[in-house]
Amino acid sequence: MAASSLYIGLMSGTSLDGVDGVLADFHGRGIRTLQAAFTPFPPALRAELMALQAPSHNELEREALAANALARCYAECVQQLVALAPGPVRAVAVHGQTIRHRPERGFTRQTNNPALLAELSGLDVIADFRSRDVAAGGQGAPLVPAFHEARFGKRGQVRVVVNIGGIGNISVLHGDGRVSGYDTGPGNVLMDLWIGRHLDRPYDAGGAWAATGSVDAALLDSLLDEPYFRQPPPKSTGRDLFHAQWLDAKLAAHPGLAPADVQATLTRLTALSIAQAIREATAAQPAQAVYVCGGGAYNGKLLGEIAAALGGAVPVQSTDTLGVAPNRVEALAFAWLGYRFMRRQPGNLPAVTGAAGLRVLGALYPA
Repeated sequence: MAASSLYIGLMSGTSLDGVDGVLADFHGRGIRTLQAAFTPFPPALRAELMALQAPSHNELEREALAANALARCYAECVQQLVALAPGPVRAVAVHGQTIRHRPERGFTRQTNNPALLAELSGLDVIADFRSRDVAAGGQGAPLVPAFHEARFGKRGQVRVVVNIGGIGNISVLHGDGRVSGYDTGPGNVLMDLWIGRHLDRPYDAGGAWAATGSVDAALLDSLLDEPYFRQPPPKSTGRDLFHAQWLDAKLAAHPGLAPADVQATLTRLTALSIAQAIREATAAQPAQAVYVCGGGAYNGKLLGEIAAALGGAVPVQSTDTLGVAPNRVEALAFAWLGYRFMRRQPGNLPAVTGAAGLRVLGALYPA
């Protein structure tokens, strides 16, 4: 009997809101999303995962306990999807929750307990996708560009896929099979931090709060003065750089700003850093279209600012127009990486991550 072509992909990203899961079918050369599910993080787990982003007391034990709780959230999401599956699921591919990303020091840490998830789900689990690329001298991120090419690439057309989760990243699909890309800087992470601090909301829905404020040019210049934005690719980043202390240090030189004005400025920062990356990456051959995925795709204010920063020269739209809902793209990408692992096919792109070569990514925890 042929092995099942059904895979589950799980992603919990930098925004720390919960687990996005998809049930995908990779029959033949197809990539189809059959079902999707979302499991929110309990507030206590979200708070602990946020605290573990920085060095803290007894963090080894605390991380292990958080990983167990995280695996149970993953198992809940898997259970929802298995109940909807038209046949047996071949494997679960799970990214884990990034709590440290330091490829320049030779490591990246996605906390998880895949052994527990295998026990709870009764399925093969594939995890730890990033560390092999780092071991090969790469950044370990972004890993989604290879999937973007497989699902969204079109021969003869230059397309840019922008993922705006907590961190932003771009994939440039050159139309001839070549792919480039890197992390652009903050996506939603600073905007979410700021609205959480002032309005106790997890995110700025539609950019409505930012729309009530005005961009402060001096603060914006200070934010854009971060050396990361000038660093050549390959490069990747995360909360290790763009965190509350980084923002507060910038704000200290600009006291008295209205909170809504800061939110407007942070939205502009995300838009300009993404637009600048797109311009630089497509300077030799302009893009015909820009497609946005991740939570930021639902922020109309942000998408409008990206389009404006690109001078209206290229349409900016969500991946919905290509048949994949923006909040499903990353989970689908990791389902695809799990499928690649099971076939012993590489999942990284050395031109993107800087690794020494193509590598099969992941580690298997059998059912």
